[in-house]
Amino acid sequence: MKIYFTLLLFHFACSFAFSQSSQDSVYLYAYFKNNGEDGLHMAFSKDGLHYTALNNDRSYLKPTVAKDQLMRDPCIIRGADNLFHMVWTVSWNDKGIGYANSKDLVHWSEQIYLPVMETKEKDSVMNTWAPEITYDPYAKTYMLYWSSTIKGRFTETKQSESKYNHRLYYTTTKDFKHFKKTKLLYNEGFNVIDASIKVTGKNSYLMFLKDETLVPEPEKNIRVATSRYLTKGYSKASKPITGNYWAEGPTAIHLQGKWVVFFDKYKDHAYGAVSSTDLVNWTDISSQILLPEGLRHGTIFMISSKEFQILLKNEK
Repeated sequence: MKIYFTLLLFHFACSFAFSQSSQDSVYLYAYFKNNGEDGLHMAFSKDGLHYTALNNDRSYLKPTVAKDQLMRDPCIIRGADNLFHMVWTVSWNDKGIGYANSKDLVHWSEQIYLPVMETKEKDSVMNTWAPEITYDPYAKTYMLYWSSTIKGRFTETKQSESKYNHRLYYTTTKDFKHFKKTKLLYNEGFNVIDASIKVTGKNSYLMFLKDETLVPEPEKNIRVATSRYLTKGYSKASKPITGNYWAEGPTAIHLQGKWVVFFDKYKDHAYGAVSSTDLVNWTDISSQILLPEGLRHGTIFMISSKEFQILLKNEK
């Protein structure tokens, strides 16, 4: 009951926060294909549901950092400096993430490896996966967050069927040059990955996440948590908002008064979506979406029509 009323309050905050959305906008889906070896792909949509690949579905940016040189799980946001900031997974077993920025989504800065899990426990860190960025306009701070397994920690949820036992970690920065010490972001007693956080108002933050529990029964579903603070205090997770299939990689948009969450039905080799007007009751709208073939999960964000025309003019 407590989670239900909390989500209702967030629904009202979200409705207010998103009531000023621009008419002059195009939705972009940043994603990867295969194992992420060829880099950044993007697709566009005018209605938020039907996406067409840009650049003939060729990569816009080839990965160059870390040993494996992958670009999986790309997350792009528009920063307060009007630059597009991107982070991504560089490897299956590295201790850092990739970072680059761009003015126009065509020409990118030098790619940088951010060693966010090179902590005092670095010898026990197994991975650094699915990073995202959220900008908090109230604190004027960027939060970078991701999932990692640290061997020997959280043994109460260690699963013999999997070597991974994830929790969410984060760091903050104001300039992408100086970063605060990495800290634990979310631990509610289960294996958790693929967080995506939306700022829905002052003291109003909404997190979509994946319950990665495998035993005694697989969960593998998307849930919701809320907080009054960007970097702490997130609630226990809601009931699953996805159905009887394995889902991961949520990315959410607020569309015509509804939250729409896209996700990868990775065992089914398909994509799905659910929608809700109150963050409590969810409807499967998978039959209403259209995405490029082979799309793997990433993030949806918005650009202006002018910025979209620049992308079209630079297609290869």
